[in-house]
Formats: sequence, C-alpha cells, structure tokens
Amino acid sequence: MSDLIAITFASCEEAQLARYEFAKMSREHLVELADSVVAYKDEKGNVQLDQTINLTRVGAAQGGFWGLLLGFLFTIPTGGLLLPIVTAVFGAGFGALTGRLSDYGINDDVMRELAADMDAGRAALFVLVRKVTTDKVLKHLAKFDGKLLKSSLPDELEAKLQQVLDKASAENAM
Repeated sequence: MSDLIAITFASCEEAQLARYEFAKMSREHLVELADSVVAYKDEKGNVQLDQTINLTRVGAAQGGFWGLLLGFLFTIPTGGLLLPIVTAVFGAGFGALTGRLSDYGINDDVMRELAADMDAGRAALFVLVRKVTTDKVLKHLAKFDGKLLKSSLPDELEAKLQQVLDKASAENAM
C-alpha cells in the first residue's frame, strides 16, 4: 500500500531540494518512491506541476520507435523508405497524445486542488511512497522547514513528521 505525503515549503527551490533528498533516500533504499511532484503557482497564479516523469515525451519516444519498426517491417518486401518515416511520425504523435492524456502515480486534479490555496511563491512537494524506514527518513527531513499539508500516514507517524518539520522551522528562525 502506498502513502501520500504533501509538504508545503516557502519556495519552489526548497521543495525541489526536498524532492532531491527523497530521491537520494530512494537510492539508499530508505524509502521506495512511487511518484514525486512539485506543485507551485506561476506569475499568473496558475498551478503548475513539475513531474519527475514527462509522460508526453515518453509516449512520443515509444510511439516513434514502434512506428518506425512497423514501417520498416512492412516496407522490407517493397524496399520503400517513405513508409517507415510516415509511420514513425504518426507513432510519435499518437504516443505523445496518449502520454499527455494518461496519469501516473498521484492524481493531478488532487494536487491542483490542494495547491490552489497556496500563496504565491510557495510550493508543495507531493510524494507517493510504498515503503519507509521511518526513523532514518525523519532524520533526513529534519533540515527542511515545511508544513505538512496532507498525509495518508497513520496519525502517530504524521505527528512525528510534523514535529520534525516544526523543529527545523524553529531552528531556521533563530
């Protein structure tokens, strides 16, 4: 089962640093990440989502590859070169479209809804975790000044996380 953790930060840069810290903890096998996204408001007040995986690009690359491969397979008997190019272009376009319309990990609508109430300049880090080594993860997060926005963690663990974030906030205020 996965748990959602959403933490707000004073700036987009700090949220990006916290996401980098989660990635580092993932490489150290302290946490198993399913998804992580930084949400922030742009100059016009629109909520932007900085996803770790760009599904449009992934879809375009996969569609282009399969289109090119199929084009070559169908043109081997005729020896033409136009069909592989055409099928690669159509495959890339179709793959980009399906990637754009798909959603992976954390629901985009939920993130936009939660981030809509943030003040300009603030950012939120949304992390979907499968497994957590709680005590070590809390130590890594102790250097970040944030506020827990939403969580599906058990109440006791949620309170510990907020306590660690509050302690970092108090230390940064001194």
